[in-house]
Amino acid sequence: MNKVRFAVVGAGHLGKIHARLLQSVEGAEVVAITDPSDAARAAAAEQLGLPTYADHSQVLDRVDAAIVASPTDLHARIAADFLQAGKHVLVEKPITTTLRDAEMLVDLARRKRLTLQVGHVERFNPAWTAASEALQRPKYIEATRASSFPGRCLDVGVVMDLMIHDLDLVLSLTSAEVVDVQASGMAIVSDHEDIAEARVTFGCGLVAQFKASRISPTATRQMQIFGERGFVELDFSGPTASWVRPSQAILDRTFDLDSLGDPRGAREALFAEHLVLESPALEPRNAILDELHDFMISIQSGQTPTVSGADGARAVAVANQILSAIAAHQWHGAADASVRGPHARPCEAIEVASERIHRTRRAA
Repeated sequence: MNKVRFAVVGAGHLGKIHARLLQSVEGAEVVAITDPSDAARAAAAEQLGLPTYADHSQVLDRVDAAIVASPTDLHARIAADFLQAGKHVLVEKPITTTLRDAEMLVDLARRKRLTLQVGHVERFNPAWTAASEALQRPKYIEATRASSFPGRCLDVGVVMDLMIHDLDLVLSLTSAEVVDVQASGMAIVSDHEDIAEARVTFGCGLVAQFKASRISPTATRQMQIFGERGFVELDFSGPTASWVRPSQAILDRTFDLDSLGDPRGAREALFAEHLVLESPALEPRNAILDELHDFMISIQSGQTPTVSGADGARAVAVANQILSAIAAHQWHGAADASVRGPHARPCEAIEVASERIHRTRRAA
């Protein structure tokens, strides 16, 4: 079987990772890496020993597939160029910044009968895959994702940069429509929101709470899922996964706490018999490498990839609903409807507000 010839578009941090790992994927041949930056191309050539080009248009007729790891605002145009030329595409998350562009790529790939995959790599995280059976029929989810200031991906805010990982994971658990979105966020150091929170309600009754920050002193990638048959806690950084499986008595609401005797001494019996914790050892894996293998299998077999273009478009749709809610959020309620959105500034400095509150309390 002929090898699948790949181009990697973008010689930044993630592009170089893709190019390096692709070289270990059976059946794949990396023939080019493209980037408009002279310095980035020189570094890629030195580190990876690959031919480099200034523009992706120079390699359209030399490859069978492409990894698009360019800045987000270029995803739509570059991915469309490759799809139009009859090439399979894996585009980094988010697939695009607008739903219109995402749907355009999905439609183009469908008409050309090409594989379009989106780089929501957490779907391949060992914690997520290990807990897949326990994740069915969720009812309430809390997701927190935070990092220190990245210094890159600043063409989008934290919703499209970080929160969208968890949006995709939650959306993969339900086909229900979103019926309500409430959100707030603030731009602290960049031109976009750097912190954000959202509460998303689905037609099936699922409620998902999301928090994201890219100015946090502590990195966090965690999710808790409460479902019909138990509770799951995931740490994507570890990675670790654990879940609590309730006894049938708890599930059918026949459990009687008095049956355990003195409640003060019931803890051991409760968790040994009725709320059993399982924390399996996880096999160390490289999620990006697994993602690339999935892309290759989809190209060769024609099957739908784990994260399809349609999945990526759905995540973008909800992300934009959240961004709209952030833009509309009134920080002082009806008292001052003009102070709204991620670029709003407090009416008074924190120290001024603190002194005013203390004066009021002393006077009382």
